Parts: sequence; structure tokens; C-alpha cells
Amino acid sequence: MSVLKKIVRQCFLASLLACSTILLSAQTKIASEYQIKAVFLFNFAQFVEWPATSFQETNAIVIGVLGDDPFGSYLDEAVRGEEVHGHPLIIQRYRHVEDVKACHILFISATETHQLKHVFISIKSRNILTVSDADNFTKQGGIIRFITEDRKTRIRINLNAAKNAELIISSKLLRLAEVVNPQNN
Repeated sequence: MSVLKKIVRQCFLASLLACSTILLSAQTKIASEYQIKAVFLFNFAQFVEWPATSFQETNAIVIGVLGDDPFGSYLDEAVRGEEVHGHPLIIQRYRHVEDVKACHILFISATETHQLKHVFISIKSRNILTVSDADNFTKQGGIIRFITEDRKTRIRINLNAAKNAELIISSKLLRLAEVVNPQNN
């Protein structure tokens, strides 16, 4: 990837975080919110480093959605034809956590929040970036929580959970996030 393309992608992420309310004003609130979150998930792939062993089952970066899919086609559109560090991106949808095989980024839908403890136990020894917009997600052991307030989407990152999953989150992403420990959600 050229230096110019890297700079453009980094500027895009910063602009997206700063201007998320401007995008898609003609769409419904729910549609624009999840279109923005789909782009966030794509960008997380660029700013997180996984251990080489997490690519043994597949060379692709797998973005999974566990439970009901709030993204519709937005997530597929965000990653179509994209590669990150030589890894193509693919989307998988799972009804049950036991269905999750090779996965790098797992968005946990609101329909699954009642079983977060079970989800985290099931994927504990794996290098999966967990993401949700559920209340108290980072407090319960999730890595990234989307927070939408005043039509703006922000992110909260639990670095302890990322470390436990052996993931390295770029300082560029950390600068844009609220970094917390689980006790402070």
C-alpha cells in the first residue's frame, strides 16, 4: 500500500470520527448509525495488529456479526474488494457463538447481550477483537464499545481486554478513543 494511500485512509478515519453526524443525513437515524459503524469496523482492521497465528485457518481478515445483524448490506459494502496488509476482508454472520471459527473482529449484536459472559468464555483463548454497542460492554470484558450520543459515534476501548486477546491497537486509534479499564467502563 502506498504511503499516500495510508495517509488518505488515516485522514479518512479521523474525519469519520469527527464528522460522523454529517454522513448520510438523508438516511434514517438507524441506517446512518449502522452505516457509520460498518465503516468503523472496516477501519479497525487497519489499526489493530493480530498475532501471525490468528491467520492459520484463513489468510482473510474475518469480520463476524453474532446474533441479529443490524448492518444490513452496509458492512458488506464497506469491505467489498478491500484488503488490509495483504489480507482480504470477508464478512461472516453467526447465530450462535459456537459457530464462530476463524474470526478477527466480532461485532456482538444487542440480541446477544444477555449471554456476554458465555460469549467471552467461548472465545477467551482466541485473538478476536470484540465490538458492540451494548451498555457496559467494556466493563464486562469487551474490547471496543460504540457509544452514540447526540448523533455522534465515539468509541471506548478496554486495553486490558485487548492485551488479554494478544491484540495490539495502534496509538492512532487510541488517540481517537476513550481508553478505560473494566472497573470504570
